[in-house]
Amino acid sequence: MVGSGRKRVLARWMAACVVAVATSSSALAAAALEESLRSLGISAQARDAVHRALVRGDAQGRPFAVVDKRQARLLVFAADGRFLGSTAALIGQAPGDYSAPDIGRRPPGRIAPHERTTPAGRYESEPGRNNHGEAIVWFDYEAALAIHRLRPAPAGERRPQRLASATPEDNRISLGCVVIDPGFFDSVVAPSLGRQRGVVYVLPEREGADRRMPPPTGSYAGR
Repeated sequence: MVGSGRKRVLARWMAACVVAVATSSSALAAAALEESLRSLGISAQARDAVHRALVRGDAQGRPFAVVDKRQARLLVFAADGRFLGSTAALIGQAPGDYSAPDIGRRPPGRIAPHERTTPAGRYESEPGRNNHGEAIVWFDYEAALAIHRLRPAPAGERRPQRLASATPEDNRISLGCVVIDPGFFDSVVAPSLGRQRGVVYVLPEREGADRRMPPPTGSYAGR
């Protein structure tokens, strides 16, 4: 873990690296971005997603987030590539990178425990509201999956304790949504992904599921 002061310095350094990447196709610029990501403690799998978003232009100039299921963390980046922060996340109760058919149209009580996955893939996100009128960020509308604040739940699920624990091993409890600390949602997610369309990369947790991540779409400037 890095301290908040050092994290701010690293974030500024990373922003400079992003500018270099945007203005140069050199391997040196991409290497500088890689070094800054490593300094932030971001996993190799998540670093690959960030390179995809920025170096290969896949985020198309929009804010983006990376859901690292293996680490049970959410990483958020601004439209200009600045690293905005990361936080622990609760994810789907069941391991897996695919959604069951028609799951978004079923009531929660009809979703079996083994179907409660957070499916891997590249998603076009958009701000929205849940059925209680609370702000959320949809990333798979058809499957009724979103990034949202920690909400009241049965005490036996121990969601606040799971979210606060030091290990990702106990963060599997949701129906498939990505559930995060309310303060982080309000201060980081809402001002970025909560104000415009973005991109959410949900990383696969099993080998062979990378096909859920389609090829990059290219530079935003050329589209």
